[in-house]
Amino acid sequence: MKKQGFSPVIDENTEILILGSLPSDVSIRKHQYYGHPGNDFWRLLGSIIGEDLQSMNYQNRLETLKRNKIGLWDVFKAGKRDGSEDTKIKDEEINQFPMLKDMAPNLKLVLFNGKKSGEYEPILKAMGYETKVIPSSSGANRRSLKSRKSEWETAFKH
Repeated sequence: MKKQGFSPVIDENTEILILGSLPSDVSIRKHQYYGHPGNDFWRLLGSIIGEDLQSMNYQNRLETLKRNKIGLWDVFKAGKRDGSEDTKIKDEEINQFPMLKDMAPNLKLVLFNGKKSGEYEPILKAMGYETKVIPSSSGANRRSLKSRKSEWETAFKH
């Protein structure tokens, strides 16, 4: 089944961009980045910026990210996938990354949330951005929240 990604959450002040792969089925139903309650994304990012993103409504989360100069997007514009696992993504269409130069002229750091999105790191590195692959925030990631939090914190200190 073909699944569509979301529009980027980016503006001219964005300095850090977090790229996922493709929204999960739950996220697609909710029309929200990282909408699955088992995904640790909002907990991890909230601890880094010192805001309780987890308890906010979605719109306030996005506004808080923008205030902190953080953007969200996915590597894939669309792709076929049964279920929500990254390993099952096929026939993927990559987003148009050259538009970042105009949309986010202050962008410096691109973080890839997980291995699947991280496969596309060379594309953004070649565009001149500092890049890092961080451990997936997915609830399917077996690594402890504490160890992922530590690696995320290190990545944000660019």
